[in-house]
Amino acid sequence: MNFKLHLVLALFSLFTAHNALFASASDAPNILIFVGDDMTYRDCGPYGNADMVTPNIDRFASQGMCFDSMYTSTAMCVPTRAQLWSGMYPIRGGCYPNHSQLYDEAKPLSLHLKELGYRVGAMGKKGSNPTPLYEFDWTSGMLKPETIEEARQFIQADTDQPYMLWVGSNQPHTPYNTGDRSLYPADEIAVPPYMADTPETRAELVKYYAEISELDREFGLFLKFVEDSGKADNTIVIFTSEQGSSIPFGGKWSCYENGLKTAWIMRWPGKIKPGTRVSVQTQYVDFAPTMIEIAGGDPTKASAGVPDADGKLAMDGKSFLSVMTGETKRLRDYVFGCHTTIGVAGATKEGYGIRSVSDGKYKLIVNLQHENAFSCANAQPDDQPLKSWREADDAWANQRAASYINRPHREFYNIRADPYELENLVQKKKHRKRIAKLQTVLDEWMRQQGDLGAQTELEGQYRLQRYIRSQNES
Repeated sequence: MNFKLHLVLALFSLFTAHNALFASASDAPNILIFVGDDMTYRDCGPYGNADMVTPNIDRFASQGMCFDSMYTSTAMCVPTRAQLWSGMYPIRGGCYPNHSQLYDEAKPLSLHLKELGYRVGAMGKKGSNPTPLYEFDWTSGMLKPETIEEARQFIQADTDQPYMLWVGSNQPHTPYNTGDRSLYPADEIAVPPYMADTPETRAELVKYYAEISELDREFGLFLKFVEDSGKADNTIVIFTSEQGSSIPFGGKWSCYENGLKTAWIMRWPGKIKPGTRVSVQTQYVDFAPTMIEIAGGDPTKASAGVPDADGKLAMDGKSFLSVMTGETKRLRDYVFGCHTTIGVAGATKEGYGIRSVSDGKYKLIVNLQHENAFSCANAQPDDQPLKSWREADDAWANQRAASYINRPHREFYNIRADPYELENLVQKKKHRKRIAKLQTVLDEWMRQQGDLGAQTELEGQYRLQRYIRSQNES
């Protein structure tokens, strides 16, 4: 067989692989992902908070599929978003302290999609220092009227080329200074059962909930842009809440369910059955390979750019396209979590590393540096509402405040029976084998990720310094 024939066959093979799902590149679906900021997954209508005024999210859920077991693996903004872009867990990807960045060798989703014929745009909070590594076709800062108008133009551009647009809102991240607080009378809202009911807690929730309603308003704008584009039937839209809020036990800076579990709703007309829910365990690292498969690529051959401890370049994530279409009922046996306090405002330099693993029913949390007091921005002596819990004439409120700061080496929860993780079962003899099994699984995951535990925590300062240097150089 001569060289020219070899070349023709190779090009034909590439073309047919790319168009396995679609007749042509122009038939590939557009992708819009809208990312909230520090929103506990429970705090919207579709995920059970009856107090919330989120009409756009509610309506969107009725048109699409709610994932009830989608997890980020770290409850901090930058490392969480880096997982979506890279398909890698934080420590392997290098972006594990907050305000750090992926290794330079990483190959983000933006590049994979561009190779598959997409134009890629990003606006608002993008995460992981969007350097030239991402090669966006269009990018802008925070969601302001002028940048939102540019995003509308990007969505509605007169072109047959499919797009992916990332929209990173700043709501409901602190400071809580937007939204209509009159929607949430402090004496009428229900305080979540994992928080102490004090006036200070209620006041904080009112401000936080108002920002979620503002997030809902922003999301509604982008749904309208998609509808007006005339291409809504061929556009995948995703809403995700990111990690939990910074209110104590709201989830941020932890490996609790409120921190790692995220609201994830997808709409794809004709492909996803409206008004459905799935409980299949999925993680943020699964997003990139899923989008690659949807775009016509092979996610099993997509390089993450950074090798794992075994030298493999494949992404940590798995495509969940078959979950979206209802063909698959199981994707992962375990979901993993990690947290690094290095780089967190208000955290001590000694660090407080956390790791976790869950099989969907039971979860093991390991506090690597439990001898230290947990520290972060909302754990300071005068910070409300934690101070109000500590000073309340209520033993349970006092206990919640204390348990936020001082934690045991290991925590073990039945998250089905105890979804708020209020009862640590680690000392129960009947769970010893389960705990040992989960510890073995966690240890192997850490090894594969190149995670050395407390040593990796302290080395996080170098990843943070690398980011600071890159910012100064840019």
